[in-house]
Amino acid sequence: MKKKVVLAFSGGLDTSFCAMYLSREEDCEVYTALANTGGFGEAECRAIEERSLRLGAVKHVTLNIEQEYYEKSIRYMVFGNVLRNGTYPVSVSSERIFQALAIIRYATEIGADAVAHGSTGAGNDQVRFDLTFDVLAPGMEIITPTRDMKLSREYEINYLKEHGYAADFVKMEYSINKGLWGTSVGGKETLSSDRTLPDAAYPSQLDAEGSETLTLDFTEGEICGVNGTAYDNPCDAIRRVEALGSRWAIGRDMHVGDTIIGIKGRVGFEAAGPMLIINAHKLLEKHTLTKWQQYWKDQIGTWYGMFLHEAQYLEPVMRDMEAFLQSTQQRVTGRVFLTLRPRNYTLVGIESPYDLMKSDFGVYGEEQKAWTADDVKGFTRILGNQMKTYYSIK
Repeated sequence: MKKKVVLAFSGGLDTSFCAMYLSREEDCEVYTALANTGGFGEAECRAIEERSLRLGAVKHVTLNIEQEYYEKSIRYMVFGNVLRNGTYPVSVSSERIFQALAIIRYATEIGADAVAHGSTGAGNDQVRFDLTFDVLAPGMEIITPTRDMKLSREYEINYLKEHGYAADFVKMEYSINKGLWGTSVGGKETLSSDRTLPDAAYPSQLDAEGSETLTLDFTEGEICGVNGTAYDNPCDAIRRVEALGSRWAIGRDMHVGDTIIGIKGRVGFEAAGPMLIINAHKLLEKHTLTKWQQYWKDQIGTWYGMFLHEAQYLEPVMRDMEAFLQSTQQRVTGRVFLTLRPRNYTLVGIESPYDLMKSDFGVYGEEQKAWTADDVKGFTRILGNQMKTYYSIK
């Protein structure tokens, strides 16, 4: 019997080569699976299926996991205000984990003998796929032709052409990965340390002038409204914010960080939706959370983003961190006002029934209502005791 292999398939060059190679050279029964986290539309999904079958797959499936991706990852990244190195909203990094989870579930369901992916040996994705597959299906073989054979792009293209597969595999100047939680842009300038991406490299271009008011509504930390329109599904709200923000060329930046494999990596990204939502959410938290809630959320959020990036989603401590993050969101409800301008935005303010500035204790810099001048004098003396002791001995 032929070996039954499930291939994580995007329709790009590497996975196209893998589909044909495994079918022709390894005599495998290839099942291709596209795990869609929101980056592919219906027409794209149909085209990818057609491509898969032309390459020799016996069956192709599209696994729509956008909602799962939001429920199990994006919402916690918002709760934790996760920006890796203070910059990157962990877009593609977090997607790959959920794609791997969907692929291995499907492979297990159909009784596959092996799973395969087209990752090279130079990036993070190989670890994310391998680790997830190995943890959830430890007895299943993992096949990676592109990595193991150290194939060049030219070799893959020539192989496909020689076996009658014609497609436009002209190398683009930039590698672009689009998803619900942002788009990564790699190539040319990202490969060096001294240059940044030109405007033309980004998928969206500036298409607005002047300024525009944007309001975002949150209920217990989750986005639920945009400009007064309510959304039952946060994924739809995210897409709406992305559409509005990208017109102003907001959310572009370069991320530099440490890869799982131990080298420095640099990538450009476009993420108007994530950047606007995370920073609006953070402002709302400044008004509705205590000092120590904010402090510990910063620590947990940093760790949560790092673990997601480094393929540690299945580590049980992630569920503990998620429980903490969700617990902090009980009063993070309200509306945030923003002003959008070309390539930047301003956080104007918030309205919330849980705004801690609205209290009977005082107005900062203007009036105290819950203490006297003598209370402050005594408090200050006690507060300074430790430092007074130190300096008197010194």
